[in-house]
Amino acid sequence: MTDDPSTGSGQAFGELNVPARLLLGPGPSNVHPRVYRAMMTPVIGYLDPEFLQLLDDTQRPLRALFRTENDMTIAVSGTGTAGMETAIYNVVEPGDTVIVCLNGFFGDRMAQMVRRCGAEVMSVEAEWGRIMEPDQIEEALKASPGAKLVAIVHGQTGTGILQPLEEISRIVHAHDALLLVDAVTSLAGCELRVDEWGVDICFSGTQKCLSAPPGMAPLTLSPQAMEVVAKRKEPVRSWYVDVSMLRNYWGAGKARVYHHTPPMTMLYALREALRIVLEEGLEARIERHRRNAEALWAGLDTMGLQLHAQEGHRLPSLTTVRVPEGVDEMTLRRGLLQEHNIEVGGGIGALQGQVWRIGLMGYSSTAQNVLAILYALETDLARQGFRAERGASVAAAVRSLNAGS
Repeated sequence: MTDDPSTGSGQAFGELNVPARLLLGPGPSNVHPRVYRAMMTPVIGYLDPEFLQLLDDTQRPLRALFRTENDMTIAVSGTGTAGMETAIYNVVEPGDTVIVCLNGFFGDRMAQMVRRCGAEVMSVEAEWGRIMEPDQIEEALKASPGAKLVAIVHGQTGTGILQPLEEISRIVHAHDALLLVDAVTSLAGCELRVDEWGVDICFSGTQKCLSAPPGMAPLTLSPQAMEVVAKRKEPVRSWYVDVSMLRNYWGAGKARVYHHTPPMTMLYALREALRIVLEEGLEARIERHRRNAEALWAGLDTMGLQLHAQEGHRLPSLTTVRVPEGVDEMTLRRGLLQEHNIEVGGGIGALQGQVWRIGLMGYSSTAQNVLAILYALETDLARQGFRAERGASVAAAVRSLNAGS
């Protein structure tokens, strides 16, 4: 029998009761309590002077996180994928050639978006778990004279790779192309220097190292990228993510013009998340992510598990672990969730069923969480016949933490 909403009797569904999980997967990370409190701030009008001040208050720390002076630095209303669409749709037009680096799941997503813009994709591929080498990019640019853009992922959520960018940027600009970077899993958790490294377009998300809920996508475009936008032959295919209009709403030194109603509570969340980052200090925050990741890696190695990502280029915020032979990866993840209240991720794309993904992002990147996941893994792997010395992985992590303190 269906409830009749006109009578006011009965309940179509019960009160929301979601368990509080320890989120150690590929995202989202656990939201900082101060961010939750900020989201309870009263909603006001989208042209209220207080709200317009909030936009200004948000842009300044975003520039600090990206390490940029770019005037066009905003937060797009939407998740990291909205940031990706904004980045691509504004600079890519029909007939363009775009070089897309494919060494993980999200490179393929960028390629799909480029094709939807009517542009040609020149793919450069590497094994999932290895970085893109600069000479690969140079060869692709030589093979595609006039290429407009090179798109690459900085922190690979699917593979656990942290991609070096400086040499690639030098090569890209030597060929008069733009460099577009996906920093969804690296911003505020890993070293990222947009201006110094010559990154023209960079986007991220709020739900990973910033420890806010998903729903906003920090974005920055260089003056060179904005010049490309200004010289477009046709309008941006998506009205919603057209940065020439978004720029006017966010200010850019001129009177603001209404574009869309933004998710105000998410802007409150982002503002507080940025405050938390700057209070800790960006360098200290990056060091915390590195220290906790190295402790996790030491524990996993002691347990006898293999890390998937290329050594020397591992992403501190997201670790990929190979599933041992004879272990059912889904059974283990289910046990972690049901018995330990810990969420970790499985593999996606080409790595589905082959790896686990363990995230230590933002508020979730703590020494306590490192020890918790190692203990839980050790316990549940033993139930599937994978033997490791009890307590050895935790002890190795503690030694690493003490050495790095």
